[in-house]
Amino acid sequence: MLIGGFCADTANIWNVLGYVVTIIKIVIPLILIILGMIDLGKAVISSDEKAMSKSVSALLKRFIAAVIVFFIPTIVSALFNALALMSDATKADYNVCVQCLTGGSCDTSTAAANMTK
Repeated sequence: MLIGGFCADTANIWNVLGYVVTIIKIVIPLILIILGMIDLGKAVISSDEKAMSKSVSALLKRFIAAVIVFFIPTIVSALFNALALMSDATKADYNVCVQCLTGGSCDTSTAAANMTK
């Protein structure tokens, strides 16, 4: 077992969660946009002006939601990086979590080396 923090000790779990986050970042926006297009297509076929304006509004809201879902991991990472109140050991451990969750390689050796200093 590595000498380190929580993220370094549980790197395998964070790696699996990284794959799940990547799938969610791709699938959820696609589903939202496809459902919006289906609703818009139904409204266009029905030739109802009120239904078309309502479905265009719904499509726009779903598109915005899809963009937000796609960028949530980036926003959370930027917020944590902006805090900058962490010690070097905590930053190294945090970087292990970030690397694992973003689909990169989980480099626990660097974190363990920085934590033992």
